[in-house]
Amino acid sequence: MRRDDLFLPAPREIRVAGVLTTLPGLAAVVFAVVLFVDALLGTTETSGGNSVYGQAFYYVLLGAAMIACGIGLLLGHTWARTPAFVLALIVGGVGWYALGPSGQPLWGVPILVMAVVLVVLLFRAPSRAWALGEYPDKVDSE
Repeated sequence: MRRDDLFLPAPREIRVAGVLTTLPGLAAVVFAVVLFVDALLGTTETSGGNSVYGQAFYYVLLGAAMIACGIGLLLGHTWARTPAFVLALIVGGVGWYALGPSGQPLWGVPILVMAVVLVVLLFRAPSRAWALGEYPDKVDSE
């Protein structure tokens, strides 16, 4: 399979947005694995109806969705733009919460900045033209 068959035409902003969408997905999957291993080793308390296994499964699903959207953007598929935007809003909320109520600026600021950059990339003029099908048939032009 040739590279041109795999990658559809898309602006550079979309490719970068694909990478930025994939990163939190990978982090969610890693977090799920850590939760699962902690639960298996018995180092995480699971009393009171708290299902650590359920949380791990949820983070795997969320991470897989983010990774799928990121790969879709990297490959130039327009279907991935809206879900990536929604995920950017969710990640931005996580960054806002970490920055404000949780008092964790070392986590909150980078997460919030990444979410804002992702939204900006998804709504720049070349990205909008690409989503509307008005982008030239050349891969990664500019």
